[in-house]
Amino acid sequence: MNLTPQERLNARILIVDDQPANVSLLEEMLQGAGYSRVSSTMEPEQVCAMHRNAPFDLILLDLQMPGMDGFQVMEGLKASTAEDDYLPVLVITAQPGHKLRALQAGAKDFVSKPFDLVEVKARIHNLIEVRLLYRQLSRHNHFLEQLVQERTAELRESEARYRALTELATDWYWEQDGEGRFTKVSGPVLEMLGLQVDALNAENSGDLIDSGWNPVEREALRARIAARSPFLDMVLSRVMPGGVVRQYRVSGTPMFDASCTLIGYRGFGVEILGSTK
Repeated sequence: MNLTPQERLNARILIVDDQPANVSLLEEMLQGAGYSRVSSTMEPEQVCAMHRNAPFDLILLDLQMPGMDGFQVMEGLKASTAEDDYLPVLVITAQPGHKLRALQAGAKDFVSKPFDLVEVKARIHNLIEVRLLYRQLSRHNHFLEQLVQERTAELRESEARYRALTELATDWYWEQDGEGRFTKVSGPVLEMLGLQVDALNAENSGDLIDSGWNPVEREALRARIAARSPFLDMVLSRVMPGGVVRQYRVSGTPMFDASCTLIGYRGFGVEILGSTK
């Protein structure tokens, strides 16, 4: 991210000082340096409202003013500024002992009276650059957040279409959450795994059922799911009453979120063969 000279010179600057001579000096200096959007006030009580209505990129703030001093102004600014925002205050003080307190109160830098105009211009240039770069970064992050939200919505929509098409195109389908609990089941999934069909996630859901499934094949499938391993076209056989053998080709895959955390597991299958044993 780069700033052009014109972007810096278009920065909104507010001078807050109760001394007209100081205000005039700073205005002349800033205008002479090419800054085109310079405002001033000798009434510190107005600063917070002015900043809320149209945030400034830099506030030159005198600390010693009657009625409401610079420290009180900064407290008001902090109260009306988001925690993650950048408070652009450059304090002006004739008291060296106030510098640390000003920085602790939220000021980003300070200049001492009487002014060294070369130093003042350098500090103003640096703070404006930081402020504008911070604003650029904030906008970029906001754009990325919106992009992620849009992409997430697209993925959810795609996921819903995938699930609907899968259920239509397969004989059975199941989903588990990140803890291994079944959240959706269609077809003979739980029987295939040796689980009670009428107790999806109950305590006895691990009870084996002797329902004609090949125990070796079934245990291999259970082990794959327990290990959260993907599998493709595993064959499971089941001997039905009367000697009919049914075979299924099954596939499954773990699901992860954007941070690579397991959020679930899903699988599906189709019947591929029917014969008499």
